[in-house]
Amino acid sequence: MPSNTNSSIANEINDNIAVSIQLLDACVKKSVKKIVFISSGGTVYGRHNNSPIGENEPNHPITAYGVQKLTIEKLVHLYFHIYGLKYRIIRLSNPYGFFQRPNGKLGAVTTFTFSVMNGKKIIVYGDGSVIRDYIFIDDAVHAILNIENYDKGDCLFNVGSGCGHSLNDIINCIGFVLKRKPEVEYRENRSVDVPVNILDVTKYEKIFGKCAKTDLNKGIKRTYEFLKENY
Repeated sequence: MPSNTNSSIANEINDNIAVSIQLLDACVKKSVKKIVFISSGGTVYGRHNNSPIGENEPNHPITAYGVQKLTIEKLVHLYFHIYGLKYRIIRLSNPYGFFQRPNGKLGAVTTFTFSVMNGKKIIVYGDGSVIRDYIFIDDAVHAILNIENYDKGDCLFNVGSGCGHSLNDIINCIGFVLKRKPEVEYRENRSVDVPVNILDVTKYEKIFGKCAKTDLNKGIKRTYEFLKENY
């Protein structure tokens, strides 16, 4: 879980890396043809002065979660090298929308929308200036399927909107779409949050076309309608 990672690094690494190796071993044993690994575009790159961030940029994660994702990427490539297990790695930005847990700790757009719907206070760590790349779930799934079915040479893709929005932007958009004034409590910032993370999706879009077809306002509206109907 990215939000509270680094609290128990040894346990997190053991729980996730060891299980991933077991999964890869099982894939080899059962002659699986290809594995698609959903990595984290938001954490594997770490702090970068330049955005958007391309797939060839250096990786220096500042969270145990990011280290785990990057380590599993390397293991997937290792199993390809040793056993010929084909793979695709997708460094996904911040997806939001249908079926995301609305009352959990992850997913700013979905959880903030749900809070405003129910008249609850939004909790923001820092001053709300942290910038992230958000992609609506339908667009994310469409992109993942495109990459999974792609049989050319590229095995690693960023998937996101290629645009950045601050938490304050998100809150303002939610207020606009829902026609309600969000109540916000700002708390002390967290060491696990990089200031800016926007993904360069040029590689994807050269092959498949536009990655994120749903703008933020429309995505929030569709998320709101889903939550209203199901929660």
